Amino acid sequence: MTGIAKLEAVVLDCPDPTALARFYGEIAGWEIVTSDAGWISIGDGTSKISFQRVADYHSPIWPDQEHPQQFHIDFRVEDPDAAEEAVLALGAVKHDYQPGEQNGDFRVYLDPAGHPFCLVTD
Repeated sequence: MTGIAKLEAVVLDCPDPTALARFYGEIAGWEIVTSDAGWISIGDGTSKISFQRVADYHSPIWPDQEHPQQFHIDFRVEDPDAAEEAVLALGAVKHDYQPGEQNGDFRVYLDPAGHPFCLVTD
């Protein structure tokens, strides 16, 4: 099926685009591909995540639906314990609420700007 458009990027609002681009760049192994005042993109040549500076940014509060996450990014990992150690060292915080613990198939973290993301296992 042919679509109307092609996905250009997923864009995250944040207070510090440089810091968040470095954070996700380390996780995905991606480099900065575009940098402008208040806007930075990282990518691998086919996929891209962009970060946009927002004045007076307020992070989502998950799982509270009063301030919903609105979206999140899932990263597939082979070794969840090693990946957890690595993302925590980058500045992530493991969320108190872990709905995937029963199955052991994903763990929820918050990036330095408060966006939820998950480390997913096979």
